[in-house]
Order: sequence, then C-alpha cells, then structure tokens
Amino acid sequence: MNTRGDYAASEPHATATVAVVTSPPIAPHDSATSWGAIFAGAAAAAALSLVLLILGVGLGLSSVSPWSYEGVSAEAFGWSSIAWLTFTAIAASGLGGYLAGRLRNKWSNLHGDETYFRDTAHGFLSWSVATLLTAGLLTTAIGGVLGAGAKVAGATAGAAATTAGGLAAAAGPAAMGGDNGDLQYWVDGLFRANPNAPAAPAAPMGPPPAPVAGAAPAMVQPQPGAVAPPPRPMPGAERGPGPGRGDVRGEVNRIVVNSLKGDAMAPADTQYLAQLVANQTGMSQAEAQARVTDMQTRLRASLEKAKNDAKQAADDARKATAYAALWLFITLLIGAFSASLFATWGGRRRDL
Repeated sequence: MNTRGDYAASEPHATATVAVVTSPPIAPHDSATSWGAIFAGAAAAAALSLVLLILGVGLGLSSVSPWSYEGVSAEAFGWSSIAWLTFTAIAASGLGGYLAGRLRNKWSNLHGDETYFRDTAHGFLSWSVATLLTAGLLTTAIGGVLGAGAKVAGATAGAAATTAGGLAAAAGPAAMGGDNGDLQYWVDGLFRANPNAPAAPAAPMGPPPAPVAGAAPAMVQPQPGAVAPPPRPMPGAERGPGPGRGDVRGEVNRIVVNSLKGDAMAPADTQYLAQLVANQTGMSQAEAQARVTDMQTRLRASLEKAKNDAKQAADDARKATAYAALWLFITLLIGAFSASLFATWGGRRRDL
C-alpha cells in the first residue's frame, strides 16, 4: 500500500526555465562621428592645398612674360590655371577624405548603407574644415586677387560712367594756366603758326650805292613792282589788343572746358576763339573758324575714345572676375565630391 509520503515522493518536480535577453554592450568607440579622423584629414588637405597653390603660382609666373611674343598667351594661361586649380581640389580633398575614412573608428553591427553614409559624411566634413582652414590661411591672397579685380572693375566702370563734364573738370589745372594736362595740347594747337601763309619775298641783294660827300641822305624809293616788307611789330603788338599771352591761353582753356559740359561750343564762344586765333596767327577769320571747329571735333573724338576704352577695360575686368568666381565654385564642388568619394574608399579599407 502506498503511503501519502511515497506518492508525493514519486511525483516529478517541475522546473521553470527563464531566458534573460541582454543587449550587447555598446563600446564607447562606436560613436557615429570620429572628429579626430576628420580634423586629421582636414589638416592634411589644407597643407597639400597650400603646397600645390604655391607650386602653381611659381609655374604660372615662370610661363608668362611682359615681352612680346614670349611666354604663353592670356587664354592659355587662364585655362592652365583652371586645370591646376581643379587638380589641386581633387588631390587635396581626396587625400583629406581618404584619411578621414581610413582613420575613423570601426563600427560594428551596422548596415552597409549606414556605413556608406557615415563615410561620406566624414569625407564631406573633412572637406568643409579644410576649406575653412585654407580660406583662413589664404584670406589675404584670395581676397587680394578677387578684391583687386572688383576694384579695377569698379574704378574703370566709374571712369566710363563719367560724363564729358566730369572729364572737363579733371582738366581744371590746365585751365588755370598750368603747362601740364592734355587740354593744353589742344589749346596750343589753336595758336600754331599758319603753315600755308605766303612768305614775304626777299629783297634783292646788292651793294648799296656809295654816299656822296656833303650830300643829304636821299630817300630810298621802292622799285616798281616790289613788295615792301611788313613793318616790324612793336613789343606786345603781336598779341593784339586784350590780355597778355598767358591770360589768353587761360581764357581759351576755360572756354574749351566749359564747352565740354554740353554737346557743342556756343556760337558766340566759337566766333570769339576764331578772332583770338586770327589775331595771334595772322590767319583769316574763315581759316581761324575752321581751325576752332576742327579742334572741337578732334577733342570730342579723343574724349569719346577714352570713354570707350574705359568701358572696355571695365567689361574685361567684370568678365574676368565673374569667370574666376564661377570656376572657383566649380572646383569647390569637385573637391567636396572627391573628399566624399575617397572617404568611402578609406572606410572600406578600414573595415577589412
């Protein structure tokens, strides 16, 4: 007969199994961003950029020459500079990105796409830091180049926008009677001697008749058909009535300067200048009038040519600055892409 104790002893004991799931410990080096690798790649990229830029400056200066028919042309120099900047961006940014990807911490339990994204981000951050660092080191050089182009463009554009009145005002010192200035040249041209004036015939050369002793000096009668020589001018008579020669030149300067403020010289001023020129040079009134009109025409043509040259210089400077900025933008984008691509290659080698 089984007792209660035997029955209880014969029953099997049920054991409960509890499974404890614990997550793997996260290592402290599994951070998504390895700033040490980023700064290391940025420093390498900035250093290589500086070295290559200095080398490019040396090669560029050795290839140009101020002498004619020596050195490369301006177009060849521009394209070679673009090619060198592109090579510098690819080499320096690629080196920085590769180091940022190769020196980063090794990530575990990550999907392949996540690893690829992090490597790309490391390369881009390395390029960003290197670009800011390089800009800080070369701020004087880059700012000097671009700033000089902008200043030249602004200065020449302002000169091109200057009206004829402004150009005439710039000739103010010459109008005050100074010997310097381009305006003085045109005024001097008004008072040049007339090359077409007929020369006085020379008197017949012959021995004078011997004087008779005790006889009164006889008056020399002009021979028939002979032209009497002009009377000797008195001092100051060659300037005609009015102010002295220096005052006349100053007055003419002021009249010409004032005429440049408008489209043409006033008829009264033109007639007055013609009278002054006729008195000073012995020309007829019609010839003096033609000389004044011709001077006005050539002077305005010269000023117009100077304005057109200034506009052309301003346009050339504007185009050069615009092209430089656009190509610099393109090279920076190429550098960012190269850094990101090389960082993925470096990260792939790190995970092997």
